[in-house]
Formats: sequence, structure tokens, C-alpha cells
Amino acid sequence: MALPKKRLAAVSVVGLLFICSALFYVKYFLLRDVGSGPAGPLVDAAPFAEVWSDRPVRIVGIGDSVTAGLGADTLSHSYFNRLIRNPDDEYAEMAGRSLSRVLPNLQEENFAISGSTSRDHLHVIEDRLETHSPDEFGLVVMTSGGNDLIHSYGRTAPKECAMYGATLAQAQPWIDAFRARLEEMLTKIDASFPGGCEIYLADIYDPTDGVGDAPSVYLPDWPDGLAIHARYNQVINEVAAQHPNVHIVPLYQTFLGHGAHSGQFWRSTYVSEDPHYWFYENIEDPNDRGYDAIRRVFLNTILEKSQLVSGPAATL
Repeated sequence: MALPKKRLAAVSVVGLLFICSALFYVKYFLLRDVGSGPAGPLVDAAPFAEVWSDRPVRIVGIGDSVTAGLGADTLSHSYFNRLIRNPDDEYAEMAGRSLSRVLPNLQEENFAISGSTSRDHLHVIEDRLETHSPDEFGLVVMTSGGNDLIHSYGRTAPKECAMYGATLAQAQPWIDAFRARLEEMLTKIDASFPGGCEIYLADIYDPTDGVGDAPSVYLPDWPDGLAIHARYNQVINEVAAQHPNVHIVPLYQTFLGHGAHSGQFWRSTYVSEDPHYWFYENIEDPNDRGYDAIRRVFLNTILEKSQLVSGPAATL
């Protein structure tokens, strides 16, 4: 027996609403469009037109998978390597904007280890960072603390340097320990460069775009996650402020609007000019466009803060 016309119309409307709701949910909550092309802020070409210094300079990478480059399409696209030299397939707007162009006596070492925590980074500094020649100036780029927060993804009870799922009260002594450990790391790095150094320390980005939900259906909720994350970034900023040669690289602000909710136009973090996802498939590391953005914000921080950028062939 055929349905009455009014009932048929109502069923059709309900069905259409269901389909539209499902499509809306898939588009704005499940799909994560990474976009294409350049990502991140512009970098001024003018400072790269002349040599900054003929002095021997050593750039050192310390930290976790972000500084190691996990998630980049090729190793040449990691932020560390892109800081040093432009890859063969560089974007036209970044051509010639690299440190090897302006520091002809630049040497490089990258001690970053994927999956490592701040405790591991202290050990790396103690075991692998040598005392350098007084003639050599250091540029240290560093990402530390992110894995302290997300390990072990709620699969085990939270503990120091693996605190996913902890309450803020439970995490407070581990946050205090991070403060002491970060201070020790910066002091030891400084001591390893008797000829002087600058440390560019990134704060920690948020893959949830400030929402605080689990960025994957496979991860449990973490009610105090944002609060603990904020305390870690507070520690990073406060410890850095005690060292005149330590400069914060603002990854947190740079990546807001490019996490799990990047396509949701109704959120305050929405970035209309690039509403795309800058994270790798593992959720926690950048993808190739994310690394382009990180390279740019590191370069811009160096341009703003470094005493190397004081004029042609600076002698320091």
C-alpha cells in the first residue's frame, strides 16, 4: 500500500536531513584536508641578500620527532634541513632564504630523536654535546616536552614524561620536574659554546586547536589535557625568559587553526586563507606543509632576535 503523500514527504525530508547531517559530519569532523603549496608566514628576502657573518657557526638540533623531521615528505623538507639550505623543489617565495646562504662557514649537527622526551634530551645534551671552540658561535634549535604530554596515549597509567590522562594535580610534580630539567638543559647548552650561542626553543602546539578533545577516535578523552599543556608552555616561556640568549619560537600560535578542527569555519581559530590540516597521519607530528610553516617561523624568529643579523659580514 502506498504511503500518503504527506507522510511520504515527511519521510523524504527526514531522509534528506539525515543525509545532509551525515555529509556535514564527514566533511567538517572526519575529513582533514591538508591542502597544497606553501604554508606559514612570509619571510623577508632582504636580510638574505648579504652575508651575515664569516665567523664559524654551528647549528645544532635537539629534541623530538619534530626536529628529527618525522612526517616530512623527504628529509630535505624537515624544518631543520630547510633552515640550512633550500631543497631542489623549493617554493619560489622562499628561494634563497636559508642560513647557509648568509653564513658561509656554517656546520650542522642534528641530535633529535623521534619519540624522545625531555628526560632523553637532557641525556643527549650531557652525552653528545661537546664543548666547542671559542671561535665557534652556536645556533641551537630545539623542540622538547611534547612527548612528555602525549605518551603513552592513555594505554598505561600516567607517569612523569608519559602523562596522557593525568589530572592537573597529579601532573604538578612532573611539571615542576620539567621546569628544573629545562633549566639544566639550557644551562648545559650555553656552557658547551664558550664562544656564545643562541637557543631557539619552540613552545608546544595543540593538535586539537584549543578544543581539548581527543584528536583521534582511537584516543581516550583527557579532561585536564589542555590545562597541563598550558602549564608546560608556561614553563617553557618562564624558563626561557631567565636566559637572554634563549628565544621562544611560537609554534602554538602558528598551528592554531591547522589541527583536527581546521575546516570548521565557525570556530574562532579558523584560518580562512589556509583552512587546512598541518599534521601528519600520526596526529602528533607535522606534515610536509606543517614543516614548511615551522621553518618559516624559526627563520622569522632568528631574523628578529639574532645578533648575527646585524649587518654584512658581522664579526661578533
